[in-house]
Amino acid sequence: MPFSLPAGGRFAMIALSLAVALGATGLGAPASAADPVSPYGPQAPQNPATAANGAATMHGDSASSGTTPYPGPGTGAITYSRTALASACPTVVVGSDGYVIALCTTIFGQTPTVHLLDPATGADLASLALPKGSLFGGVYAYLDHTDRLVVVDGNNNLVRIGHHRSGSGWALLVDQSTPLGDAVPAGDNIVGLTPAWDGRIWFATSGGVIGTVDTGTGAVRSIRTGEGVQNSISTVPGHTAVATDHALYLLSAASDGTPVVDWRAPYDRGPARKPGQLSWGTGTTPSFFGPGNGTEYVTIVDNADPHGNLLVYGVTGGPDPICRIPVLTRYARSGTEDAVIASGRSVFVTNTYGYPYPALPEGAPASRPSSANFDGGLSRVDVNAEGTGCSVVWNSPVKSAALPRLSLADGKIYTVSVTGPTGSAGLNTFAQYHHAVVDPATGAQLSSSFLGIGLVYNPLQMRGTAAPDGTLYQGTETGVVRISKR
Repeated sequence: MPFSLPAGGRFAMIALSLAVALGATGLGAPASAADPVSPYGPQAPQNPATAANGAATMHGDSASSGTTPYPGPGTGAITYSRTALASACPTVVVGSDGYVIALCTTIFGQTPTVHLLDPATGADLASLALPKGSLFGGVYAYLDHTDRLVVVDGNNNLVRIGHHRSGSGWALLVDQSTPLGDAVPAGDNIVGLTPAWDGRIWFATSGGVIGTVDTGTGAVRSIRTGEGVQNSISTVPGHTAVATDHALYLLSAASDGTPVVDWRAPYDRGPARKPGQLSWGTGTTPSFFGPGNGTEYVTIVDNADPHGNLLVYGVTGGPDPICRIPVLTRYARSGTEDAVIASGRSVFVTNTYGYPYPALPEGAPASRPSSANFDGGLSRVDVNAEGTGCSVVWNSPVKSAALPRLSLADGKIYTVSVTGPTGSAGLNTFAQYHHAVVDPATGAQLSSSFLGIGLVYNPLQMRGTAAPDGTLYQGTETGVVRISKR
């Protein structure tokens, strides 16, 4: 990726795809927070080291559930505005003070840049450029419990960036920096970053190093898997999940912070990279979920041909999945580059097979076939009440160009759908993008509101973030779109 930021992988590659292609030519729980008896709950455990669930990470929380406790704009009339940043913006988070922080990659120069946005208008209030690193760095930053963005810069320093009043305006400043030293081998880079409950921060590199950092002492402990990592990583109390390009790992930490492999589960990585994916292997960040406390299961989608399989594992049950079920089988072939939504007993999977990214990451292997039509589609799969198997509940034809998010407050899935030409030229020039709302119970599209045409509205399979007031912030190829109820 264009730089080395914490927690990267697939969405980091998306930001790079755009940059390379164009450059070369503690939230308090509001009254509307989710009902704990929601059929799609419970929420993931609140990580004490992050801001409140829902708006602390790209995937909402450190469990990577893809849910939010806040309502979205709903199915009625909307109003929206666009903040042009000349950047792809994969990570948008919201602090306890309501201010919006976006981590973006500039189109020209591929420079990682943090932006502070006005929650009332979406205006860009301040920005901070970070040192660039390897083209395979990540962009999955998270917001800590003091509203500081935690990232790894191109010099392999783990930094915390705070937003501060500066006279009559604002400034973004590096409040803390911890060098990672030789824990990251030369030529390697961090693509996944997430905090644990014991205060340490876990990381994973594209070269397969998995480690922890104690920012108080500066101590770094790591192991090497010998397998590539191209996705973000996830934590719940006592457990960290990392998906390599060959296997899913469940890990814990020894008393000194050294990672311990609790189990390793190989998966079917398929014969090649699929069109609509950015690397060869799973396209999903591991997601923890479960009907009891939100941590009983962990899930990914493999890269089997012709259809990927949803794999669900019992966290304490070892490396044998409790279910392995093909998804999105209404299409001749399917696959996903998107992390799933996982909550309660339900998992929602997006089809990205054939999705035409503007460019591919450097070194990406050829896909097989070289191209394909983008059909879109969503599936819901439920784990049975006994926790011994899974079944498909519905398949939906919604053509999602963004990574959907489930609101546990209003019981709706929010995404950006696409119509019109969806070839490479079409997505950048002629495709039409819509704010779409989907019923998680049936898969039916409840509403669709036109946003715009062309690359300025293309969400590049990035996930929108809902603020406590119901405003949705969606990163696009060139900035951030702010969507709210009219």
